[in-house]
Amino acid sequence: MEETAARGEIRRFLAEDLGRGDITTALTIPTGLTGRARIEAREACVAAGLDVARWVFEEAGAVEEWAPEVRDGDVLEGPRVMARLSADLHTILGSERTALNLLGRMSGIATMARRYADAVAHTPAKIVDTRKTTPGLRMFEKQAVITGGARNHRFGLDDGVLIKDNHVRACGGVGEAVSRARQGAPHGLKIEVEVTTLAELDEALAAGADAILLDNMDPETTSEAVRRAGGKALLEASGGMTLDRVGVYAETGVDLISVGSLTHSVGAVDVALEIE
Repeated sequence: MEETAARGEIRRFLAEDLGRGDITTALTIPTGLTGRARIEAREACVAAGLDVARWVFEEAGAVEEWAPEVRDGDVLEGPRVMARLSADLHTILGSERTALNLLGRMSGIATMARRYADAVAHTPAKIVDTRKTTPGLRMFEKQAVITGGARNHRFGLDDGVLIKDNHVRACGGVGEAVSRARQGAPHGLKIEVEVTTLAELDEALAAGADAILLDNMDPETTSEAVRRAGGKALLEASGGMTLDRVGVYAETGVDLISVGSLTHSVGAVDVALEIE
């Protein structure tokens, strides 16, 4: 994740929360007082977003000390102090919610990504995310996916060619869609197309697709798709993947398994900040 871009977003998040200023802190805490605080995870998780939390406090004001006690990617077996900081109390209190929101969400995503990655670790298949991210949070959420041990798919629509079902319908078929993309795409750019049946798979292979997304196929059909492809195209399984069934799909021999729930519905880890 690029720090300059992330800090720009963080300034926007802080402005959203602070508005015209932190009225409560201004009324109750004298200016110029330095305080110490600890940030702690209150449940087991994979830590993610420690640098992001630091950037939040730094964008809000000067930070005298930032002392992380864990690193991104560390597995916390239970409640644990994640970091300690020293800064002006107005800085700490005015930015704690923004920092905790990002830290908790990123840790939640990393925790889920690790569970999925572990579920397919006995196979060559890799877990990838999707574009089903929270608007405005994509760079943070996709970084958390990587921290958890999974991989990123496209970051945006300009990141690669992925012909979806609506493109296929508008073009009149899988082969026609792949052909049009191939004619206009820059040299070396890979073409991926979504298929829902084995007949569409055969059409995609005949058209020379580099990668094929197998949408909502059952494991038996997915296994047959792997056999038919014979290594001629990268295969990605997608659609309703859950932890209790992702291992079965990984065992079919697909290369990638995309999981939208890594980012679109994962719960945040319970994190808190306490003034010491």
